[in-house]
Amino acid sequence: MPPLEELIWFAVALTAAGALAGFLAGLFGIGGGAILVPVFYQVFGLLGVDEAVRMHLAIGTSLAIIVPTSIRSLLSHKLRGSVDLELLKSWIVPVPLGVVAASLIAASVSSGGLRAIFAIISVIVGIRMLLNRESWRLGADLPPNPMRAAVGVVLGLLSALMGIGGGVLNNTFMTLFGRPVHQAVATSAGVGVLISIPGLFGYVWAGLGASGLPPFSTGYVNWIAVALIIPITLLIAPLGVRLAHSLDKRQLEVGFGIFILLVAARFFYSLI
Repeated sequence: MPPLEELIWFAVALTAAGALAGFLAGLFGIGGGAILVPVFYQVFGLLGVDEAVRMHLAIGTSLAIIVPTSIRSLLSHKLRGSVDLELLKSWIVPVPLGVVAASLIAASVSSGGLRAIFAIISVIVGIRMLLNRESWRLGADLPPNPMRAAVGVVLGLLSALMGIGGGVLNNTFMTLFGRPVHQAVATSAGVGVLISIPGLFGYVWAGLGASGLPPFSTGYVNWIAVALIIPITLLIAPLGVRLAHSLDKRQLEVGFGIFILLVAARFFYSLI
């Protein structure tokens, strides 16, 4: 058992991380994974977690936190009838399949490799946010199979490698094919369920037996972080939402685009 003082500092640092992540998630209207992962990476570094497992731990813990929040969000949106259940049913196999592939990759790729993947995808997302136009369309409706299934596999793969619930990627996919943004956001909650549940088990499996993990970790999931972050993010997120309502949609897109590009720059710098 580690010293009590070490556990206290660990809890304090994670509490601060949860408050920041909750505020930014509320501000930018996303599930929080794109924010939790870089925040966790920094906090775990300050706490002396081994660099070899730090990024894996940040991603796995983020996915564990997304499980209850995405389920709650999906049920709330479903009551309003705004979820595209047909799309979710068509992705019941493809999305988890991509997540399983991501877990296999995570079990063998280095911390630097995961940071590079996160940074590259973040650059693409950030540029898309900065340059986004509502007039951009690739089609009038979502593509049929096999293209739709292929998109599901890729979405699950990339999201699980980044530790996100897939909201940013799914919103982009659905709106580019003519779906209203409110339906895209609601459906993304269901996509988060399809990603986070197999992702949680996948990262637990991938990290079994790994050395250098902090106390109370099962594989690449730290349960102290999970227990602290979930209630804190739910408590603090409304503050970010309040600020978001004072800004227009375009300002939020630009703000998130800049944020995610800064995160990408931080990870690229860490690879030098």
